[in-house]
Amino acid sequence: MKAIFPLLNKIWLSAAIIMLTGSLYAQLPKVVCGTIKRLENFPSKYIDPRNVDIWLPEGYSGDKKYAVLYMHDGQALFDSTLMWNHEEWGVDETLCKLLAENKIKDCIVVGIWNTAKRFPEYFPQQPFYSLNQPDQQKILAIGRDKNTPLLGNGPVSDNYLKFLVNELKPYIDSHYSTAPGRKTTFIMGSSMGGLISMYAICEYPKVFGGAACMSTHWPGIFTTVDNPIPAAFLSYLNGHLPSPKDHKIYFDHGSATLDAMYKPYQQSADSIMRAHGYTDANWMSREFPGDDHSERSWNRRLAIPMVFLLGKD
Repeated sequence: MKAIFPLLNKIWLSAAIIMLTGSLYAQLPKVVCGTIKRLENFPSKYIDPRNVDIWLPEGYSGDKKYAVLYMHDGQALFDSTLMWNHEEWGVDETLCKLLAENKIKDCIVVGIWNTAKRFPEYFPQQPFYSLNQPDQQKILAIGRDKNTPLLGNGPVSDNYLKFLVNELKPYIDSHYSTAPGRKTTFIMGSSMGGLISMYAICEYPKVFGGAACMSTHWPGIFTTVDNPIPAAFLSYLNGHLPSPKDHKIYFDHGSATLDAMYKPYQQSADSIMRAHGYTDANWMSREFPGDDHSERSWNRRLAIPMVFLLGKD
């Protein structure tokens, strides 16, 4: 556990840099293929405005209908030169290769930027409020940096999902040539983004047909000691999993740095998936020994969940 704390300092610092200096990354990401369109400071009645970057593949045409993949932490997806750590997911490279190999459906990506409220927006809200009051107060007292509360006044992920489902998705479907149904609408993220992706498909099973949860941050905070959060998340998953008949769910984790905490919780989640009738046809859970908690690691294995979600029928 001691080895994790230097990493946590780095994570908190990096999150602060990414979230609080967004103006430094105001320029459009450069992509190796396709095109980026930006919705700058997209407004919402539910959450703070933020940039949304939309990736359109080569040859995008209004004559086709495209599947849509919604991705969190949008500023980290395409261009490492705009990132504090010079790392990226490499979404454009991965999708262009898979499209050229005819392995996936025609698709677009909607990259939703995070903000200074990333933790409260991505932390599943209902599991948090299922905890008893002393546990809630203990978690709310946890600081990030300069004693800033990690979760602010509490999770606001229900509003984040309302923004995504009730405001952003209708805009995307009305301004781009999408196939708007559940079968062609997906959501993906890593770490806290993995948690909110899991929460999204459980809360909105009629909207999302698939979710990819990479390096899912089951602890919610940064310790496994006397931590009631994972049990609350797993109980929620057990009670809210959508039907395996028309949903796909992907989980993964590495074994280094922060990912070293995840395996036992993921094994419990896997047991829940099996108990609810998920099989290899609609569920994947992978461990990547040696992979750490970074965009670099997610980039290396990104093609796997992309094919799992977007693969041709």
